[in-house]
Amino acid sequence: MGGWAIAVHGGAGVDPKLPEERQEEARRVLRRCLGVGAVALRAGRPAVDVVEMVVRELETDPVFNSGRGSALTQEGTVEMEASIMDGRGRRCGAVSGLTTVKNPVSLARLVMDRSPHSYLAFHGAEDFAREQGVEVVDNSYFITDENVRMLKLAKEANSIVYDYRVPVPSADTCSSSAGLVGATTDGGMQMNGLPISIYAPETVGCVAVDSGGWCAAATSTGGLMNKMSGRIGDSPLIGSGTYACGACAVSCTGEGEAIIRSTLARDVAALMEYKGLGLQEAVDYALKERLDEGKAGLIAVSRNGEVANGFNTVGMFRGCATEDGFMDVAIW
Repeated sequence: MGGWAIAVHGGAGVDPKLPEERQEEARRVLRRCLGVGAVALRAGRPAVDVVEMVVRELETDPVFNSGRGSALTQEGTVEMEASIMDGRGRRCGAVSGLTTVKNPVSLARLVMDRSPHSYLAFHGAEDFAREQGVEVVDNSYFITDENVRMLKLAKEANSIVYDYRVPVPSADTCSSSAGLVGATTDGGMQMNGLPISIYAPETVGCVAVDSGGWCAAATSTGGLMNKMSGRIGDSPLIGSGTYACGACAVSCTGEGEAIIRSTLARDVAALMEYKGLGLQEAVDYALKERLDEGKAGLIAVSRNGEVANGFNTVGMFRGCATEDGFMDVAIW
């Protein structure tokens, strides 16, 4: 075994014009969350506990699109989703359509540990949360003033927002704001075969391998800014946005519809299991050959303590740490 290792991400598809102060804010959060995970792994905590712990931290901080600070639906509400998977026995839990659960990833963990099911959604998931005594809050807790303003701009532009953390411009400069794309945008991006302006991939995720060589993964998101109510992305779908097995653990981010079609997370594991590829080789192959022009990124760890990442977007918020003391946080 190569020792424990951990990786985190805060979403792929970073706006190249993202202000430096926002970049540093993101790096600060990623470093803090990596530190939390590293301390837990050093203390001998199992990987599945660590990925839940780290994603809870990311959900609580409004810097990224999960938990507090989640993207808003067309109706101006928050609908969150998350999943978790333990490579030991390939146990998993997932939730969608959450509107009051403070930490969606922990409810996904409870679905895995305390229910006969793997996936609960909307009213069923909310009912289960109350049965389990999970902390719930009013939907307004998740909504930030900045996101309300950005949703307004997105509606005016009839657009999905690419990076809604870019500071909202004044009214007289709205038409040229970074991150909003109007009907005249070039590039022809499509989602699920239909033309859209551009997507908002700011999912958070964590993968870890513990000192025993067991891998786990967790992913959480608020989805797309200005999305249709009821839309479900890749994040809660085991095999698409999240996967863990005896060989590796993977968490994805990006264009959810493309990730779903390619079962991207599971494909990385399959390439290792069936084709004998190394971790980074499998990541690179999956991103190049399986996305059909979709845009995405992912992080992964192997049971041997290797860490890998990849993305075909401009950037991806990411970081990793290993037992030998290495730690790195990057965006571009």
